[in-house]
Amino acid sequence: MTAVMKIPKQAKKVFTGEIFDVYQWEQEMYDGSKATYEMLDRDNTVEIIATIDNKVVLIHEEQPTFEAKYGVVSGRQDDGENPLDCAKRELLEEAGLVSNDWEHWGNIEPFNKLDWIVSRYIARNCKKVSEQNLDPGEKIEVRPVDFDKFIEIALSDNFRSTDVELSILRMKEKGKLKEFKQKLFPN
Repeated sequence: MTAVMKIPKQAKKVFTGEIFDVYQWEQEMYDGSKATYEMLDRDNTVEIIATIDNKVVLIHEEQPTFEAKYGVVSGRQDDGENPLDCAKRELLEEAGLVSNDWEHWGNIEPFNKLDWIVSRYIARNCKKVSEQNLDPGEKIEVRPVDFDKFIEIALSDNFRSTDVELSILRMKEKGKLKEFKQKLFPN
C-alpha cells in the first residue's frame, strides 16, 4: 500500500484539528481549467507485532469512539520522535513490554489523500517490565496468542489493524505464512 502524493508546497492549511489538518490548493486540470484540491495531514504512527514466550502479543482495545476489537500495539508519534523510539514507547505504555530485538517491517502510506506514514516493527522476545500506562481514553487488555490463533484473529471481523490483515492475506495467498512465522520466531 503505497501512496505517492504528498501535500504540495503551494498548499495552504485551511483547518487545524486535534489529529487532522486540512490543506487546499488550486490545481490545473488537463484541459487547462482549475479546481481546488484538498488533502489531510496527520502525525505518523507505528504498529508493533510483538512476541513473548513463543506467542504473538495482541491487544484487545476499546476507546470511547469505537467498540472493543483485537489489534496490534500501535500509536501516534510525538513531535520530533523517531519511529523506532515511538514503537518502543508505545509497547511499554500499552503492554508494559520491552524488547532488545527489533526489526523494521516496512512503512506503508495507506491513503492517497492523506499525508500519513505508518512505520511497522517486529519486536521479538519481549519481557514484561511494568504495568500498562494507558491514556484516559484507552482500555487495553494484553492477550498473547499462538501464531495460528493470531492468523485466525487477524483475518476475522474482530481485528482492527486492517493493514496488518491485508499483509497477512497477501502472505497467505503467496504461501509465505511459514516464512513470516520464522521471522517472528527465528529460533
